[in-house]
Amino acid sequence: MRKVDTVRFGEIEVEEEKVVHFEQGIPAFEEETEFLIIPYEEESPYVFLQSLKTPQLAFLMTSPFVFFQDYEIEIDDGTLEKLSIKSQDDIALYVILTIPGGSVKNMTANLMAPIVVNTANMQARQVVLDKGNYTTKHRLFTDKKEGE
Repeated sequence: MRKVDTVRFGEIEVEEEKVVHFEQGIPAFEEETEFLIIPYEEESPYVFLQSLKTPQLAFLMTSPFVFFQDYEIEIDDGTLEKLSIKSQDDIALYVILTIPGGSVKNMTANLMAPIVVNTANMQARQVVLDKGNYTTKHRLFTDKKEGE
């Protein structure tokens, strides 16, 4: 086990087999290649993708299917090969969340660029989808109209 300092979680011990490896980093964070997925809290749909290199870098994520049941993507053959994905059961899919102005009710999900993790070997990559109607800012919560 190795010890890693984080701003949000303090010093944590990391089991090597739980480290998520991004061979090319994440777009705009290419130098960040090792992360840990940490649950927000028990029973929460949210997780943090905590950098093991930069203590203050952690992305809030969720499974897209929690909020967008009809979310569909096609993972290209190149990504499947690069991540050595042999079975659909080995795929974990996440989307990065943004909380504009700190307002949780305005939280958005980046459905255009999901994080694909091969849970069998912990290799991962952020995939930018070029097909479909997804954007980087899909609202998680919609305002209810009067009378609903």
